[in-house]
Amino acid sequence: MAGSSLGQLFRVTTWGESHGPALGAIVEGTPAGLGLEAAEIQRELASRRPGLISSASPRREEDCVEILAGVFEGKTTGSPISLIIYNRDVKSADYEELRDIIRPGHGDYGYFQKYGIRDHRGGGRSSARETAARVAAGAVAGKIIAAAGIEVLGYTKAIGELEIPKEVALSHNLTMEDIRRYPLFCPDLTTAELMKELLSQARAAGDSLGGVVEILVRGCPPGLGEPVFHKLDADLAGALMSVGSVKAVEIGDGFALAKMQGSEANDQMTKEGFISNHAGGILGGISTGQEIVLRVGCKPIPSINLPQRTVDVSGREREITIKGRHDVSVLPRIVPVCVAMVKIVLADHLLMQRSARWE
Repeated sequence: MAGSSLGQLFRVTTWGESHGPALGAIVEGTPAGLGLEAAEIQRELASRRPGLISSASPRREEDCVEILAGVFEGKTTGSPISLIIYNRDVKSADYEELRDIIRPGHGDYGYFQKYGIRDHRGGGRSSARETAARVAAGAVAGKIIAAAGIEVLGYTKAIGELEIPKEVALSHNLTMEDIRRYPLFCPDLTTAELMKELLSQARAAGDSLGGVVEILVRGCPPGLGEPVFHKLDADLAGALMSVGSVKAVEIGDGFALAKMQGSEANDQMTKEGFISNHAGGILGGISTGQEIVLRVGCKPIPSINLPQRTVDVSGREREITIKGRHDVSVLPRIVPVCVAMVKIVLADHLLMQRSARWE
């Protein structure tokens, strides 16, 4: 299947399906001599595991990762790193009655039209389960960017119509470890409690909710980005849009810039640096050294316990109510996935920048 790889110098290929025996990633381009242990990858995987919060799927997966190649005595060898995660809690029987039915809001219709095959086992390759491999690969990328002083933070900004107050900012040096301790990865306790109640109401109604992830990149040096077709913001947006459920990516002030005048939108400078950051840390597709700010809009989970109109593979109209084990919202489990994608892109661009100029 084409389209399963991302990156130029730091290249990630994921493989596997939701209800197959395993899934994993091949990571190419990691420099030799970088310290890497399976436990470091495991810590990242723990934050997207199913079954950890009341709004999440009751599917229980430990997501135990194994490093099959590319690491020797705790250090990368420079060869491709092979990662595998076995599926342990598969219940394909939950999907048997959907064998020939197209689920509304899922990738079923597009995949069937493209390949002529209906993998009804929980979505197959298009399942959110695939993102475990992305998070594992992102942990490897995280080692590369951390060595360059780059930190990526992600948190839940909104679920449904509930959004953290504008005055709540992560300017008080929170780390990703700190954020993981907040309910729903939301760094405002009052809003987080309201979000939990909103999710409970949606579950009781058999429905689902969307939300927004905000991502901050700190310590990114100026100069990352490749003109013209591999601009840093273009690659970040593309990587984030490749995540299932993501339907919008905003960088800096995003759509609000369309309502501004140039005198408002331009990030003017003094000898001390930029006065503002409307552009979100990227100008001309190249990082400015400011904090990179991204927001990701996620649609509601399409598997809901309510009657929906659809068709089967023969084109006959059907009505279904989707059963099985499903999240109520992709938030907060999608947060570490988005963080991983940003890390992968930054690692790739960092390696490209180091080959761009002789110093």
